[in-house]
Amino acid sequence: MTFGRICILTAFAVALYVIAAGFYGARTGKREWAVSARHGMYAICGLAVASFIALELAYIRSDFSFSLVALNSSTTTPLFYKLTAIWSSQAGSLLLWVLVLGIFSTAVLYATRNTHREVGAWATGFLGVIAAFFLGLMVFYSDANPFLASSPVPVEGNGLAPLLRHPSMMFHPPMLYSGYVGFSIPFAFALGALVTRRVDASWIRSTRTFALLAWTFLTIGILLGSRWSYNELGWGGYWGWDPVENASLLPWLVGTAFIHSIMVQERRGMLKVWNVSLITATFALAVLGTFLVRSGILDSIHAFGESTLGIPFLVFIFVIIVTSTSLIVSRLPDLRSAHRLDSLLSREAMFLINNLLFVGLALVVFWGTFFPLISEALTGEKASVGPPWFNQYIAPLAIALVLVSGIGPIIPWRRMNRAKAKALFVAPAVAAAIAVAITGLLAGVFNDVAATLAFAAAAFVLTVMIREFYGGARARQKLEGGSLLHGLSRLVSRNRRRYGGYIVHIGIATMLIGVAASGAFNTKTERNVKVGETFRVGDYDIKYVRATSEAKNERLSFGAVLEVEKDGKFVTTLRPSRNNYPLNSDGPGPIARYFEGEVTSEVGLDAGLTKDIWTAVSPSLEPLRQSITDGNRLPEIEDPRLQALVITAIVESYPTRAESARILVIVNPMVTWLWIGGVILLLGALTALWPSGSPLRGRLTAASAARAARAAKAPSDAPAKELEEGA
Repeated sequence: MTFGRICILTAFAVALYVIAAGFYGARTGKREWAVSARHGMYAICGLAVASFIALELAYIRSDFSFSLVALNSSTTTPLFYKLTAIWSSQAGSLLLWVLVLGIFSTAVLYATRNTHREVGAWATGFLGVIAAFFLGLMVFYSDANPFLASSPVPVEGNGLAPLLRHPSMMFHPPMLYSGYVGFSIPFAFALGALVTRRVDASWIRSTRTFALLAWTFLTIGILLGSRWSYNELGWGGYWGWDPVENASLLPWLVGTAFIHSIMVQERRGMLKVWNVSLITATFALAVLGTFLVRSGILDSIHAFGESTLGIPFLVFIFVIIVTSTSLIVSRLPDLRSAHRLDSLLSREAMFLINNLLFVGLALVVFWGTFFPLISEALTGEKASVGPPWFNQYIAPLAIALVLVSGIGPIIPWRRMNRAKAKALFVAPAVAAAIAVAITGLLAGVFNDVAATLAFAAAAFVLTVMIREFYGGARARQKLEGGSLLHGLSRLVSRNRRRYGGYIVHIGIATMLIGVAASGAFNTKTERNVKVGETFRVGDYDIKYVRATSEAKNERLSFGAVLEVEKDGKFVTTLRPSRNNYPLNSDGPGPIARYFEGEVTSEVGLDAGLTKDIWTAVSPSLEPLRQSITDGNRLPEIEDPRLQALVITAIVESYPTRAESARILVIVNPMVTWLWIGGVILLLGALTALWPSGSPLRGRLTAASAARAARAAKAPSDAPAKELEEGA
């Protein structure tokens, strides 16, 4: 038995102890048992770290005695991808889940070791249950065992799947898992609060940072996955409504609703039932996302395929839902709101509408994702819905959501005077009207109602946010002196959570601009092109100058050199290519197998603020077929050195023998703003996460700043109110 396997078995035993000790200590009030359970979670973290390192070392030294290493690594796999291959597999990703859970649990239990002792003891037991489930999969299921031995031990491994040989794969899966696992912290504390009937906002304050961290990690993971799809899959899009893509979006949508909703409970003591329900749904959807990747029940390029883990995951999700629902129902009298909704024109009302829209989006995505299973159960045929169906329902909900995110910040809690509301909405409404005029009249998209409304909503939100920052910065400037930039810096530093959220809203609005522009204005052409031929895509002339080829590290690359001109002027040169990787068997022949394995695309991309010129190529290898067949028949072709010489000669002959290639060109206006918006969004999340200074000092100076703003007759009293409300 290997060291790593011993660590997994020990961690599972410790997890069972954590469950028993945590729940016993919580029920009896014996603090020593609760402390012991907490220390057990620390031990699980240490054991997970040790087993993870042991497996990484096996990858580094290409130890094919481990089935996992032989399955997705090889001696020729670059070190960078050996280090990341661990989470390209089912068993390795489960180990990653336990590792991240151990780190998060250790952090939150250490931070709350002297507070929330009763709730914390129950939360420790629930975290132990989660750890025991994932460790139990690795203990009792062979296809989930990261240290399963190979028999016999192969001389060479299969290598990493070609599609995963992309730098973003170093970060995309760990970010997604950190997001999934991070939501287990507020979920466990919510259950602890329900059991103990301590359902005030204290459990929220203790876990808010972890919820924000989880949301941030999940956001990074989704953005990296979108960028990988745009650069690597060769279809020209960044979101295809693939089931596994949707699986990551579902907990993000409901988790975002939770992060907004807890502000209302903290401020007004409202939405208690809603909040515990949202965090339960978020965690259940996070586990569901993990289940979708492993069960093989839905077709996806991201899934691991059929496995034996589907039923255990379904049972675990069922237990989560039943346990949480039972607790919520039994605690309904304790979950009554301290206040009622005073007016629809109030910030809490906007938060509620915001939540309903997020949940509505999640329901649409859920239905579309699982429609194949639903249709099969009802009709016996597995039907599916495509991007047009998703876009039809998602677009109006998303636009409404962005618009609400612009309305909420400019209205106060409880209620607002209607006349004052009209005055505050004038400038954003004018900006929205101008956006409609520009995009409709100049760009001619009145026939695309969704795009026009998206630009209007983005303009509305950006105007509101700019005015909030400008007004608040002026107030700080009047109070403390210095430049407007200094005032802005002081404003944000004094209330990072609020203004970090505003920056996130700016990022979302910016992303909406990129999505709407690239969707409404893009020009796409795909055709067979001969070498030397020129064809037109929108305003651009694309010339297929010559074919290219390269043989490197078992990768055979065949591509094209494309020259792009506009109005007779040179714009750029693009070099898209298509990579062929060898089959693991010699079935097609020792030479042919190098040309008939998995294929990936390397796009040619000229990115800019106003547009992307995106290209992909599908070369025709027909001119090489006879040479490949002849190569297979050569005597002594089993000699690796002879194989290398023959393959190199065939590949190098391609540029002179190529006749045509199928070329896809997409001109994507302003799609770069999608990624710019993503960066802004993440900056906002990091701003909100950054620790604030003294809350008391912040409130005192905020009140002074508010008075200074009123004395200086700031452009709107909304910034003054923001300052007055404090951190």
